[in-house]
Amino acid sequence: MTDGPRVKTIVTFLEMTQRPGPRAHPLPHGRVAILHAARPPAHFYRYLYQTIGRAYNWSIRWHLSDAELLERIGPPEVELYVLYADGVPAGMCELDFSLMPIAHLLYFGIVPDFLGRGYGRYFFGEMLDLAWDRGPERVRLNTCTLDHPRALPMYQRFGFVPYAQEEQELPLLEL
Repeated sequence: MTDGPRVKTIVTFLEMTQRPGPRAHPLPHGRVAILHAARPPAHFYRYLYQTIGRAYNWSIRWHLSDAELLERIGPPEVELYVLYADGVPAGMCELDFSLMPIAHLLYFGIVPDFLGRGYGRYFFGEMLDLAWDRGPERVRLNTCTLDHPRALPMYQRFGFVPYAQEEQELPLLEL
């Protein structure tokens, strides 16, 4: 999707160079589970990506073919984790360990029905612990001005520090 309307955004690149000290990640109410989705089918990944990312213009993977999508999420160094709340998907986190010793948190988000209830903070803390358990020298992620307004402050509260910023033009989702 290179043709069509585009939207400008400021992308902030953040990193953490030391594992943070132990901290409790308060468990949200209800039954909560985090499962590794090993080799997820394209339709399941799309459901999460589109449900979570629609409001934030997650457009980069929106129009990929199944083969292209599976090529990106299929390598063993790329891991998808799904947060479940009372048996239904409530969030996703995609971690990429292919460029070690740098771990990348590629996508993180909460399904709209579960926003504002503590799931994001809990899930992010658990995913950050998991990333550090792999022994990287640093963990990186990026966010942009189109993302949820609480994303950047949350990342910084967890200890991420901006190391670069750039303006980008992204395809605008036309739904």
